[in-house]
Amino acid sequence: MASKIKSGSVLGGILLVAGSCIGAGMLALPVVTGLGGFVPSIVMFLFTWLFMTTTGLLLLEANLALGYDLSLISLVEKTLGPIGKGLCWLLFIFLFYSLNIAYIAASGGVLQAIAADAFDLELPYWFGSALFTALFGIVLYIGTKPVDYLNRLLMFGLIIVYFVLVLLGSTYVQRELLAHHHWSYSFAAIPLMIISFGFHNMIPSLAMYLKGDLKRLRIIIIVGSSIPLVVYLLWQAVMLGMIPLDELLQAFQQGVAATEALRSIVGKSWINSVAQAFTLFAITTSFLAQSLSLVDFLADGLKIPKVKQGRLALVMLTLIPPFALAFIYPGIFIRMLNLAGGFSAVILFGLMPAMMVWVLRYRMKKKMPPIMPTGRVLLTIVLIVAIGIFALEAAQELGLSLLPRETEIIP
Repeated sequence: MASKIKSGSVLGGILLVAGSCIGAGMLALPVVTGLGGFVPSIVMFLFTWLFMTTTGLLLLEANLALGYDLSLISLVEKTLGPIGKGLCWLLFIFLFYSLNIAYIAASGGVLQAIAADAFDLELPYWFGSALFTALFGIVLYIGTKPVDYLNRLLMFGLIIVYFVLVLLGSTYVQRELLAHHHWSYSFAAIPLMIISFGFHNMIPSLAMYLKGDLKRLRIIIIVGSSIPLVVYLLWQAVMLGMIPLDELLQAFQQGVAATEALRSIVGKSWINSVAQAFTLFAITTSFLAQSLSLVDFLADGLKIPKVKQGRLALVMLTLIPPFALAFIYPGIFIRMLNLAGGFSAVILFGLMPAMMVWVLRYRMKKKMPPIMPTGRVLLTIVLIVAIGIFALEAAQELGLSLLPRETEIIP
């Protein structure tokens, strides 16, 4: 008897999960986590990975209980009602726009630095952001296929440059820089880490791709989220081992990427060139993916056809508001990533999955095999942690920052 052919690819699913996590958020991670120190950052990474992987599995449970052919917004509507659906829609809009503001703001500094180092041109910060937005806005307007092909090429470059930077940069690591630690400051990095493990919007697509195959979907989520964890930890070790604490603090205060702090140390050198290439690849791949998702999201929500004038309007709605805010606040890169993680992502990908499973198990009495079988205890812990992260970000936005003044960490 012929064996049944399984739908979808586990390897492909793993790469989709990993790829949706790894991106421009890496550029901010050393800046924020470095103030707490390398060892505390490892603990926070493990905690955040465990939390986000758990909520990913909870979302998968809700997805399979209601049908593997539903979108995330449909899942929320069926469990949390029309108010939950409306909140989900607004949070996605906020998430997409926050990320695009961050990427456009960061692009200005990157292109400014490349122009200065490669061509001795002094360009204004805003010009780099405008050039970046216009160039890739044209690609978005042309259509999904060009974005797909360009993104594949850029991802290939990103992978190569990452390994070059980590392998060769490791020879410059100063171990005494990794010995620094301030545990009380390390918690402030959690909102940024949340967005760096944000693969949950891929779960409904993966469930459809693998026709609801629970065993293989569980493997995809666990392995796929573990790859970014390893990538981030290696990145942390190299960047925190090369960049002194005072440079990290200055980068944090200016709201710029870690590679800009590295540039101020190494000047015009091969490692600076590699770091600039990595920065450009990371920002562009993340920007293209989020912008394409936002175009589709707006087209669906506003019922605008993605052809000619309709697509032009969608691209302008996607890019002009983020560019305007990035122009007004050029050092907003890190702050917008924190807002995206501490507000939108932690509710969409942390709070809501636990709430949906709670409703399905204990209110709707759905008969389903629990993927996370520890009952109300686990769900309660997830809800408390999600609310705590939200409160942490809210406190920082209100001025109650956990991060130090310069005199408190630099003798």
